[in-house]
Amino acid sequence: MPKNGWTNSKYLYEVLGGGILIVLLLTGLTGVLLVLDENRKKFKKLVETDPLTGIYNRHGFDELVEQCLKQYPKNHCVAAQFDIDDFKFINDVYGHASGDKALEILSEGMQKFFSKNATLGRNGGDEFCIFLPDCTGEEVKRQMEQFTKMKRFFCYKGENHGFTISLGYAEYPLYAKNYAQLMHCADAALYEVKLRGKHGCLEYKKGFGSEIRTQLGFALKDVSENLPGAFIIYKADKTDDEILFANRELIWLTGCKSMNDLFAYTHRSFYNLIREDERESVEKSIWQQIEKGHFNDYVYFHLQKEDGTFVRVLDHGRIVENKRYGKVFYVLIMDWRAIKEHYKEPF
Repeated sequence: MPKNGWTNSKYLYEVLGGGILIVLLLTGLTGVLLVLDENRKKFKKLVETDPLTGIYNRHGFDELVEQCLKQYPKNHCVAAQFDIDDFKFINDVYGHASGDKALEILSEGMQKFFSKNATLGRNGGDEFCIFLPDCTGEEVKRQMEQFTKMKRFFCYKGENHGFTISLGYAEYPLYAKNYAQLMHCADAALYEVKLRGKHGCLEYKKGFGSEIRTQLGFALKDVSENLPGAFIIYKADKTDDEILFANRELIWLTGCKSMNDLFAYTHRSFYNLIREDERESVEKSIWQQIEKGHFNDYVYFHLQKEDGTFVRVLDHGRIVENKRYGKVFYVLIMDWRAIKEHYKEPF
């Protein structure tokens, strides 16, 4: 306390100045702490969230579900794993942008369909997971089936294209003692769905393969890359023979570097792969075979390469009905010269 009281303005200004300085320092410190806390929350969210879909990534999902199981070890719950059927086909034919769109649409559907109680995650690629607390497998059976059978579409060049999912789920603690076992059982159920033909939903039961999951090897791209020749799929339509898929060997045979190069070169038309002076006769031959009821036959023609050169090929095609595109051709194309060199019998 000043000897002469607070009448001395000098002391009064010093105290006021010191007080203001302290307040400013405390305010600044508080602001810094708030900013740091906000940034911490943002970084934590970035670490736990999938940037494409906005739901939990594998790390965030694992952490949250494991914590829940430790906190309520005796409560029944269900975990599911699912993926998009033939997702590689979507990426290969329509491009990765369409693949990403399918993932976003699927994620949006998950968030609308399941309650806020559910924990939703993306494992990576086209694989997703769901955790439903306080329920049994029997109680969620109808819900899982409805979610699996929902119609889903992505748009490509103004047209809607449908896609489906396969889903497997398992109940805790009925078949699993911990989180790792629970997810392993859900994955085994998903594997069983794939074995039965995809686009289905199954609950884990004893007897399902619980061994480490391996790749089935039935994906279109995996099979086509190992066929003994070039392979292509295109629409069986006289006015719209759109190329839907080509394997690596066919891309190489045409002199292109990628699927996109092939699409650009042919304008996605199989007709443009045939040498110009043979197009009408080859097309006529193909449709004559079809009209006579031959859905599995051979055609010879010169395949026109991107650099303007030609290679004589044997076309072995089969026409099939596809639920997505209607009638399509599955075609093996083999280099005629290579066949003659390795086949001993005269033609």
